[in-house]
Amino acid sequence: MEDPPEWIAEFTVSPKEFASQLDAIVASGRTAITVGTLVAHLAAGTPLPPRPVVLTFDDGFADLVGPTAEALASRDLPSTAYLTTGAITPGRPCLLPPAPMMTLAQTPRLEQYGMEVGGHTVTHPQLDTLAPSALRRELRDSKVALEDVLGHEVRHLAYPHGYNSPAVRRAAAAAGYTSAVAVRHALSSEKDEVFRIARLILRRSHTVADVEQWMEGHGAKAAPYPDSLPTIGWRMYRRTRTLLKGPGFAG
Repeated sequence: MEDPPEWIAEFTVSPKEFASQLDAIVASGRTAITVGTLVAHLAAGTPLPPRPVVLTFDDGFADLVGPTAEALASRDLPSTAYLTTGAITPGRPCLLPPAPMMTLAQTPRLEQYGMEVGGHTVTHPQLDTLAPSALRRELRDSKVALEDVLGHEVRHLAYPHGYNSPAVRRAAAAAGYTSAVAVRHALSSEKDEVFRIARLILRRSHTVADVEQWMEGHGAKAAPYPDSLPTIGWRMYRRTRTLLKGPGFAG
């Protein structure tokens, strides 16, 4: 978008900048694959093409069905989209602030463009702060809603803003997902964890040079690695806050 809502502006790029970033990925010689292809490799050793890269898109903003999907398809770049079902279903409650969104009914169009579809919960909460019953509902209900509209199983999950914990990862597996992506601000690797796959967040401040550096495998550490003490402390703080004020938006 050229003029995004303030709350999401940090994670928004202009159409022109997006095209330049995609062109840099193509020029790097990387082969784009879906998360499903990556997971098959991590879990079972299925071969990957040389120099793979995974492109993912969270939430389900309005540009996804149309300009974004078209830009990817025109460059033969498959990707994975993780959809927040409460945000894309009119009348459903959601913690995401207002923004132009696609609709749940449009979800099959993403697959027509070559995009894999995964779940991103119902309301976009901080999953690692929820009670077990609420956690199960967020994981199960979003999966069911997407499967109903697509007519097939949805196997991949993205934790909102990457927030997860051992309990969240176990719940994701129990809900029927076969993988989950976090954030971690890191490159993935051959040893990455299937239920905590590392990703890099693209911010508005990043340039094409940053993308080029990532395509060369530089500019960030590689997962897996243990949670840091600040990460653990931040999780404890957020859990306490949730007990006092209720579930919060993960963002």
